Amino acid sequence: MTSIIFIHGLESSGKGFKARFFQNKIPEILTPSFFQFDSNIPIQEILQKRMDELRSFLDQIEKWIIIGSSFGGLMGALYTLKNSNKIIKLILLAPFLNTPFLEPSNFEPINVPVIVYHGKNDQIIPFKQSYEIAKNLFVNLKYNLVDDDHFLHATVKSINWKKLIEF
Repeated sequence: MTSIIFIHGLESSGKGFKARFFQNKIPEILTPSFFQFDSNIPIQEILQKRMDELRSFLDQIEKWIIIGSSFGGLMGALYTLKNSNKIIKLILLAPFLNTPFLEPSNFEPINVPVIVYHGKNDQIIPFKQSYEIAKNLFVNLKYNLVDDDHFLHATVKSINWKKLIEF
């Protein structure tokens, strides 16, 4: 059995726009809220707490499709790089990949299908740097540069999600 999880961004939650959207489109999807962002807590500590929470979900079931947005894309990428045998497909929305936490020299490239949607008008995470990291980490990469901003609201609404999550 394959399960699907949505991992929200840094300042979002499992109740944000994308989470609610996915709950309507894909009723079986898990949309947990991870450790709340606090600007007084170092980002490395937030990432560690959230990764611990994520592992508590993902380690329980054999096969997953992960959808990760922004910081959630970083989390999904990190988990997939370390547990590629458990991941059927990784879908990243404006992923935060240009970070020392995801230095390509620290990982072996993997062959899991990875589909990225990144807005060319993203003012938060530059798509060029994200793409450079992604192409070094993921052998089976489909990188979609779209006419949207970081939040990808129009793009998320336009994707045929049922078809995209098929495997």
